[in-house]
Amino acid sequence: MSSTTSASTSAAPSTPANPRNRVVLASLIGTTIEFYDFYVYATAAVLVFPHLFFPAGDPTTALLQSFAIFGAAMVARPVGAVIFGHLGDKHGRKATLVGALLTMGVATFLIGLLPTYLMVGWFAPLLLVILRIAQGFALGGEWSGAALVATENAPEGKRAWYGTFPQLGAPIGFIIANGLFLIIAAVLPSDDPSSSLPSAAFLDWGWRIPFLFSVVMVIVGLWVRLRLVESAAFTNASNEGKLQKLPLASVFRNYWKQLILGTFFMLATYVLFYLMTTFSLGYGTKPTDVPVPGLGYSYTTFVLMLIGGVVFFGIFTLLSGPWADRWGRRKTLIWVTLGIIVFGLLWVPFLSTGFPGVMAWLIVGFALMGMTFGPMGALLPELFPTNVRYTGSGISYNVSSILGAAVAPFIGTALWAAGGGSPFWVGIYLSVMAVLTLIALIVSKETKDVDYESAGLESSAVL
Repeated sequence: MSSTTSASTSAAPSTPANPRNRVVLASLIGTTIEFYDFYVYATAAVLVFPHLFFPAGDPTTALLQSFAIFGAAMVARPVGAVIFGHLGDKHGRKATLVGALLTMGVATFLIGLLPTYLMVGWFAPLLLVILRIAQGFALGGEWSGAALVATENAPEGKRAWYGTFPQLGAPIGFIIANGLFLIIAAVLPSDDPSSSLPSAAFLDWGWRIPFLFSVVMVIVGLWVRLRLVESAAFTNASNEGKLQKLPLASVFRNYWKQLILGTFFMLATYVLFYLMTTFSLGYGTKPTDVPVPGLGYSYTTFVLMLIGGVVFFGIFTLLSGPWADRWGRRKTLIWVTLGIIVFGLLWVPFLSTGFPGVMAWLIVGFALMGMTFGPMGALLPELFPTNVRYTGSGISYNVSSILGAAVAPFIGTALWAAGGGSPFWVGIYLSVMAVLTLIALIVSKETKDVDYESAGLESSAVL
């Protein structure tokens, strides 16, 4: 197959099919809702589910069981990427994105109606697993579609900048989800403020509110997405008869190197992401006087600290786009990944100096998260031509979720327990995963100048 030509030597890009404000809003609001739904579960996995959906016993075991169900969604994500990717590459991005949003919204709403373990026994965690898998299935189709809406409608030279808008949904969704949990916790305060255990009213019904509230956000998201029209890149590929009958087969046959590279590009990002959000919440709120001690902060205090860190996640996500457009995706991410490696080695020095150190740990970790996550909105889609772009980028993004996000909170908790409460081995785990990402970046080629209008030529992003 011939290599993709650079944008400078290709035909002039087509006029975007959607106005800029519609592109930004449609790509941002969908991922915000999807990540809101995901974070609502992640917060409940630490705060609520160990108490309500598993038999009474060792609290660390219950937390690990809750994280195992959290990871089940990651396993479902590649399946969602295949199904939604197939539909998106054959029938268009718009209808696929609407379907992904509806699936996530219904699953999240139903979690808010579930009976607990005391009501129906093991049937309760079984239902939780099923709905959690549905969430993962939906998110598997959401991200790549939103990234394509942004980048296929981007002006020349600004693909990475536009690609940061779906990425920005992650910090915004986190802030909304955890902010809502904070408000509910304040309205239904714990009888023991020094304890990380929520109040009886919170455990009884308060935790359900964020899940049920998702239906409102889904309605808004649907209204925005139904106004989209297909991108010029997809329309041209369809008019030229270059759509694939089986995009999945084409991806594995012709673009398997890109799949592998894309998966490892995302590995450090995923591990960092879920250690800084899901794992850190359990670690930060665990008492200091137990066999596997944590930082001993109250839930409210630590979530406020997390939200402060996530603000830097959002800021550096936006900043990373112009940097990646100016210096290239590869160079930008190599430097950021080196930063993640060093950061993983410094967990103990950060976390052993009290509140200033913990806050600095959160700020640095989330700033690095923004810088590594932002360029991915352009980088992964650029690995594939239009007719398999939804499938290829979605599979890479979501297979990496199994290697990284599915096991990161579980491995982090296990390493934390093995270290007797020390986070040293958790930081080492992050650094090792970042080394694998660094290797993938070093052996790859730059993608910022590939011809994004190409309907079916092999990408030049690999050696």
